[in-house]
Amino acid sequence: MNIINPYNEEVIKVVNSDTFETTLYKVRKLKEGQSSWSRKPVEDRLSVIVRFGELVKTHREELARILTSETGKPIRQALNEIKGAHNRIEHLKANAVKWLQPEVMVEEGPTKEEIRYEPLGVIANISAWNFPYNVGYNVFLYALVAGNAVAYKPSEYATLTGLKFRELLWEAGVPENVFECFVGPGEVGAWLLDADLDGYFFTGSYKTGQYIAQRIAPKLVPLQLELGGKDPLYVMEDVEDIKQAAINAAEGAFYNNGQSCCAVERIYVHEHIFEEFVKYFTEEVASYKIGDPLAMDTFIGPLTRKDQLWIILRQIEDATGKNANVRLGGKRWGNTGYFVEPTVLTGVNHTMDIMREESFGPVIGIQSVSGDEEALKLMKDTDYGLTAAVFSRDKSRATQLLEQLSVGTVYWNCCDRVSPNLPWAGRKHSGLGITLSYLGIRAFVQPKAFHLRD
Repeated sequence: MNIINPYNEEVIKVVNSDTFETTLYKVRKLKEGQSSWSRKPVEDRLSVIVRFGELVKTHREELARILTSETGKPIRQALNEIKGAHNRIEHLKANAVKWLQPEVMVEEGPTKEEIRYEPLGVIANISAWNFPYNVGYNVFLYALVAGNAVAYKPSEYATLTGLKFRELLWEAGVPENVFECFVGPGEVGAWLLDADLDGYFFTGSYKTGQYIAQRIAPKLVPLQLELGGKDPLYVMEDVEDIKQAAINAAEGAFYNNGQSCCAVERIYVHEHIFEEFVKYFTEEVASYKIGDPLAMDTFIGPLTRKDQLWIILRQIEDATGKNANVRLGGKRWGNTGYFVEPTVLTGVNHTMDIMREESFGPVIGIQSVSGDEEALKLMKDTDYGLTAAVFSRDKSRATQLLEQLSVGTVYWNCCDRVSPNLPWAGRKHSGLGITLSYLGIRAFVQPKAFHLRD
């Protein structure tokens, strides 16, 4: 399998994909190793993960360059992701022992009642390329601490990063038959769906998530899906600082080339401040440097996948064909690489794909609204339910609107943010299940009820 650099379209490396036979062999190895790993005290498993975190810190510069070379993520953002993802390890250090230890529910009387938390077994982590550290850590680190073995399938667009995970986990002390990397295209993931595994955790598109759910349904094993979004942001007319709101919204829409699950994907602005907001927003986006992702001052790099280039350009064409206005960008950039100019569209509405379908790229539609009632109606008009944000001076007014949205995460005066202290979950087409928080620790265990009579 060729690993392609999306900046110059050159082959970085050729790697051997797993075959059906090697996939089955690796799964058998994991089944053999999981039992002894699960018998280790939580504290011992946790100490291994802490060592892994220290190794990642030591190799951060090298790891960032690998991530940038295969995904096109600007190097400063790659460094930030690796550094920021470490808060998952800090969260586990502070909480894993507490939430994985047995709980005594009834201590008095003839029968003692308690809950013990046992690992699921061997789980598949079919992961994503856009934030492989963040979304990967959310699953495989928490699963390992809980006593599971992990069949880690990195996206084919983040293969080299996945192989570094394996290398450093093994170096940190995770047994080779407890964490294994499965390399290759979607076919390798499909073989994992047929394997005798005890849980599936997937991050990716709604279409693929739906397929996985249908395939493994007869197994009746735990399934978690972190899928896409069409996350709205509403800017109320009472916002404290219109320019700062525009700067924050622009970063939420264009960070990582707009390739974030919780990126701002559509913006609604009160008509009283619409033109002023758009002016500041467009100025901010125009200041973003586009180009070589290894340059420290680059903010917009190439898209990771060539196919996505054409999806974005088709969305722009659909919008302009329906009389949307291009305030900035709108075209492919450069002669090589998977670049789209950072694009800002106004005059948009919900007949356009740009306001309805996930974009996952450096493009945004900004729509004028008459007030909260219209904004709420439009924010609700989606099959997705990942995040939603409101910028306003009035916390009560903002939260009252946010409470009416069926999404997993809401933001007041911020956006595109994830914390390990809070659950990360989607609704509707944005997925099912929970990672992060104490609920995300418990997602990788199964409770067993003990009735103990002397």
